[in-house]
Amino acid sequence: MGYRLKVMGYGLRVTGYRFMVMVLLLSPFTLRLSPLQAQERQKTVRADECITIFNDVLRQVDVNYVDTLNYEDLLETAINAMLYKIDPYTVYYPQKKERELRMMTTGKYGGIGSIIQQREDKVYIADPYEGKPAQKAGILAGDRILSVNGTSTKGLTVSEVSNNLRGVPGTTVVLELERDGVNEPFTVEVVREDIHMDAVSYYTVFRADSLSEPVGYLALSEFTEGSSLAFANALDDMYYNQGARKLILDLRGNGGGLVSEAVQIVNLFVDRDVTIVETRGKSANSNTTYKTCNTPRYKELPLIVMVDKNSASASEIVSGSLQDLGRAKLIGQRTFGKGLVQSLRSVAYGGHIKVTTSKYYLPSGRCIQAIDYSERQKGHELKRDTAGGILPDIVLDDSAKLDVSYQLYIDHCFFDYATRYRRMHDSIATPDVFTVSDEEVAAFCTFLDERKFEYNTETGKYYDDMIKMAQHEDLDSATIEQLKALAPILKPDYKEAIERNKEEVKQLMGREIVLRYYYQKGQATYNLRFDKELKRALQELK
Repeated sequence: MGYRLKVMGYGLRVTGYRFMVMVLLLSPFTLRLSPLQAQERQKTVRADECITIFNDVLRQVDVNYVDTLNYEDLLETAINAMLYKIDPYTVYYPQKKERELRMMTTGKYGGIGSIIQQREDKVYIADPYEGKPAQKAGILAGDRILSVNGTSTKGLTVSEVSNNLRGVPGTTVVLELERDGVNEPFTVEVVREDIHMDAVSYYTVFRADSLSEPVGYLALSEFTEGSSLAFANALDDMYYNQGARKLILDLRGNGGGLVSEAVQIVNLFVDRDVTIVETRGKSANSNTTYKTCNTPRYKELPLIVMVDKNSASASEIVSGSLQDLGRAKLIGQRTFGKGLVQSLRSVAYGGHIKVTTSKYYLPSGRCIQAIDYSERQKGHELKRDTAGGILPDIVLDDSAKLDVSYQLYIDHCFFDYATRYRRMHDSIATPDVFTVSDEEVAAFCTFLDERKFEYNTETGKYYDDMIKMAQHEDLDSATIEQLKALAPILKPDYKEAIERNKEEVKQLMGREIVLRYYYQKGQATYNLRFDKELKRALQELK
């Protein structure tokens, strides 16, 4: 008998503790402890025992294991496994991940300024940012990275290559690249810079006869240091210089960040001394009330906030508090439901731990958090709950079809075609008017023929399994032949599927092509032309 403790995946039975309890119960001199004292004593004893057990296990393995141990990896694995049992946001950052931690809190890092992606055993430049070192050095989307400073990328993960690309601003990194249409690999020297991702990823003003007044649109990608200032500056520009008299704030895909930045953004629309959010935790230090401190600059500005299932944390504070205070109408899908507050704490040898200390509560008293992670401690499999998060005033369907466009996207067909298109065309029309013609779709189909693209539907995959199972179960040959007769129907020709979904295919082709010439802001301009949720938001502001 006794209680069971799991350390690094191993179950250990400890009997000494129960024996101690039995001795205390039988002793005539047993001390009487209050329930609270007993609980605190029990927690202290268990924590001490955990540390003793862990140290003893590590010592036994160190002395007896056949090979040399990597203590740093063992420790990091043990810590991460322990923290995973708590929640996905309590994370350990050893000193070697200081750059990652800095980027998370400030949005800054020293690097080349490009997204990279891994496909099979190759790493590609996927999205160089305009005005950043990679773009200024002439590196293009679609270039394959063969080596970084002489170190081959073969066998490396995209994370490992990314770490090699990052470094101290002002230092030089040498990339060996391979490019379609260029016979031999070539090298490019790139001077790293302190990369800061703009929190305001895009803003513009819409003017149309159908709108009573110009409408400002602002997409906020994150809540890092300075986000509220960048937001205010962009809003001032739209209002005072471009004449916007209404605003659509796009928080779709915004995973959150610093709560202080969120409160300052809300303060632009809400009176001084209004409670925006509260944090409540186990200790008094974790309980904080965040109130607005300034006189609002846009108290009467009509406002709509767009959210989706990936809007989380600080995004939910902004949207939820504006909704609770009757200051904005929300459009989109229920938000993620991340209402846990993390604080950074220093640990030994230069490391840090980002630990959950409290939960967010909005002005109405509702908690943003959607999942009780204490269930994970019990070993229960977690499923996303429908509760929690922020439910918009106008809920729009965002379900996506698993059609041919989906497979073309995940197979990188649009990406690769745009890479070739950029090589063959020096320029295109501006993003606000660029379109993909029927002739270009036909050229795209020829490109797919060249790469031997196969359209494998999910239904087709189930069909293949069904045929195998029928043969395995030894069904009669006539039945199997009848099933095989369905093959032409369940495995459609991809060209017919593209024809049925031509407008969507054109849109996705154009999206990738525009990115090659006009980068992220140009792509944003192009995307908004086809954004159904934005059109609904504009209708609400009429």
